[in-house]
Amino acid sequence: MKYFIIAGEASGDLHGSNLMKALREKDPQARFVGLGGDKMRAEGCDIQVDYRDMAYMGFVAVLANIHKVKRNLSTARAALLQEKPDVLILIDYPSFNLRIARFCHEQLPKTRIIYYIPPKIWAWKEWRVHKIAQYADEILGIFPFEPAFYAKHGYTCRYVGNPTSDCIRAWKEQHAGEQGQKSKPMIALLPGSRPSEISHCLPVMLAAAREVAGEDYQIVVGAAPGIDDAFYQPYLSNEQLTRDAYSTLAQARAAVVNSGTATLETALIGCPQTAVYHVAGSKYLEWLLKPIMFKIKHFTLVNIIPEKEVIQELVGQRFTQANIQTELHRLLTDEAYRSQMLQEYQHIQTILGWETAPKNAAEMIIHSLKNKQS
Repeated sequence: MKYFIIAGEASGDLHGSNLMKALREKDPQARFVGLGGDKMRAEGCDIQVDYRDMAYMGFVAVLANIHKVKRNLSTARAALLQEKPDVLILIDYPSFNLRIARFCHEQLPKTRIIYYIPPKIWAWKEWRVHKIAQYADEILGIFPFEPAFYAKHGYTCRYVGNPTSDCIRAWKEQHAGEQGQKSKPMIALLPGSRPSEISHCLPVMLAAAREVAGEDYQIVVGAAPGIDDAFYQPYLSNEQLTRDAYSTLAQARAAVVNSGTATLETALIGCPQTAVYHVAGSKYLEWLLKPIMFKIKHFTLVNIIPEKEVIQELVGQRFTQANIQTELHRLLTDEAYRSQMLQEYQHIQTILGWETAPKNAAEMIIHSLKNKQS
């Protein structure tokens, strides 16, 4: 069968590649076309648009690149019409993917539409639930509370397991027993996966970490897939740049992490952390939009999943050098605080469970296709 997969970000490229492996085990003759990156390409996907030409976040960034967004939509639509896939698999990336879902629903009624890793509409833009359910034949969620959220609106969502948890477990098994070789304890900084995030967050993160680190700690910055080392160099002094974030987090004493999937990765690896996020015009934007768009108490996955504050969220007006310094110092020195955080991390893993998301998703996709054919 022919599968068309759309992943608009680095994490989606990773999860898409793992899903491709699982699908190929069930369907050895599978052919893959789509939008993604190097990991999907390495698994044999015929990439029509690289996600690095798609990863625009926020109204201003999208508006500045609107011609590229339109071009990418046109490319995706044309490829769908040419390929006429048996199934369209959408991975997060809602603004783009919902437009493609509608197009496919209207123009290719025989194509099955699967939303694997649906957008976090339970956090904001809840009204999108109706569009997702209207166009998607199957919704495969990666958080255990998502089925209840969709059921509340009268729709069905199946929990397949969490792919981030799968990746961390696999990495731990592969690197069990390894010891780090660092002469100094480390502070890890993960400033995000998009250039705009990095340029806003990294200077503040570095300034705070340098004040706390002194001569006692090595500061290591995690580089994002698809962003060249040269992009980071103007910000760095004596800091080390790494592309092995998992190993760095496993060795680090503490981390400052740009909010997103990386906070969950950091928790499951077991590194004490604080989450940060820069919001342009935050003083007024937070006040104006939060009551309208955000439906949950917490901002990061590490706090959302257990429904309690496990880590500090230095977001919007709280995203300052002084606040990062204070929290980072506490993470490095307060043993009771660190121990409690690590215990809560274990609870998060228990909530997520030990299901293998790509395998379960692949089985459900194949089953859905067979049911349609019968």
